[in-house]
Amino acid sequence: MRFLAVHPGPLMYTEVFLRLEPLGLELAAEAVRRAGHEVRIIDLQVENHAAYFKFIEHWRPNALAFSCNFLANVPEIVDLAKETKRRLPQCFLFVGGHSATFTAHELLEHGDGAIDCVLRGEGESSVARLMEVIEEDREAITEVPGVVTLGGNGPPPVMVPSLDEIRPARDLVRHRRKYFIGHLDPCASIEFSRGCPWDCNFCSAWTFYGRSYRTISPEVAAEELGRIKESGIFIVDDVAFIQSKHGLEIGEAIARKGIKKKFYLETRGDVLLRNKEVFKFWRELGVEYMFLGLEAIDEEGLKKFRKRVSLDQNMEALECARSLGITVAINIIADTDWDRERFEVVRQWCLEVPEVVNISINTPYPGTEIWHTQSDRLTTRDYRLFDIQHAVLPTRLPLEEFYSELLKTQRVMNMKHISWRTMGHLAGLVSQRLIRGQFNFLKMLWQFNKVYNLERLLADHAYPSPYKMALPSAPGTAADRKTLYVHKVHKRQKPVLDKATAQFVEETRLSASRSQQGSAL
Repeated sequence: MRFLAVHPGPLMYTEVFLRLEPLGLELAAEAVRRAGHEVRIIDLQVENHAAYFKFIEHWRPNALAFSCNFLANVPEIVDLAKETKRRLPQCFLFVGGHSATFTAHELLEHGDGAIDCVLRGEGESSVARLMEVIEEDREAITEVPGVVTLGGNGPPPVMVPSLDEIRPARDLVRHRRKYFIGHLDPCASIEFSRGCPWDCNFCSAWTFYGRSYRTISPEVAAEELGRIKESGIFIVDDVAFIQSKHGLEIGEAIARKGIKKKFYLETRGDVLLRNKEVFKFWRELGVEYMFLGLEAIDEEGLKKFRKRVSLDQNMEALECARSLGITVAINIIADTDWDRERFEVVRQWCLEVPEVVNISINTPYPGTEIWHTQSDRLTTRDYRLFDIQHAVLPTRLPLEEFYSELLKTQRVMNMKHISWRTMGHLAGLVSQRLIRGQFNFLKMLWQFNKVYNLERLLADHAYPSPYKMALPSAPGTAADRKTLYVHKVHKRQKPVLDKATAQFVEETRLSASRSQQGSAL
């Protein structure tokens, strides 16, 4: 059969700061290709809808899958599905991905029959079986693990047996030089692990994977990295190098192969401090950027988001990264309860530290704990506004003033790194990329004010909402945390974390829990 995998269009922040390779879609596409089907990929981050419709009219796929990792893409996916079904009524349409997993029934209802099913969980584990059933007996799709239809559901989703067994179909992406993150341009993506053993209440990574953590074998990781042509590499792990042994072994395998890349990774402050030797080694291998989700600059904020890491540890981690010569990007979560004074405090703090600082807005997402506890406070159920760039909870300030303060803060942080003092350095980076025919980084430097402006943010709220999100059954109340798990981890499975690392994670959780209980008293 002919199978087309589709990634939807860009989100607000991807128009400026990054555009990432659709790695999850590539992994699912390769699983289908290995099953003997003819496969194509189209990425609407870099192609438009006209190109998409022209392609499907010409190639006429038998099955088509939309990747829905981001909630804000839901309306686009539903509209594309409806028009695709009108043009190709015999084509089997389904949706998979992280956000689709948590909104499966809503997607089907919005689709009005255009979406045949949603595939929950890790798509690579079941997509080949789904294709087999589509070809032989479409009425039997509810036999496939993870399948959700309006008429019934299949067995629970299953994980891939081993991360070593799956590979991405990178060769099927038609515009590879369009992907970048910061000045890593072009940039490919790779994963060394999946899952997170922590449980931040604003995050759905741990609920998706059931607080499990899995790793790829060091030699397999090095082999995959050696096949990547791009000089920049984004390591997409939720928390890089939780286990020092694994991080060192991958690094050693890369060094043995003589692979030279520039890396960007994400981790936690306490993991960095615990595994300093790993990050020092990776700095020598080419790590240039590190993303640390501090989330807050005070203890109160850290407790609110159940970050399980202290303010002192975060500040020490920043010092550690600086000493290694790694450029750090920090994320701070802006609470909708912030007033002008709080914004000013954050602005001054951002100016005092040398790091790149990003601000996201506190947003309850389906699949997170705060989705259940805060969904009764939502001011909108428009999917498009759930992108951590719009306020979907009540703001203490009038909405226009909240956005004005937010934009002022973001401009201060942006200009800190794009000013006359930094022009010489930036000119060098830009010229290096222009020589290679890369324009993504240059465009990024001048896109900020065009994308981040008050009129656009307010207009987004005023635009008619075609589809509304469904609320949890009991909005405003806490859910049993284990019921949030998409993938169930069986006790008989061999643990990936060694005893010392597992103890470190558990002690982090317990110490934070005691601290929160003490503050409540």
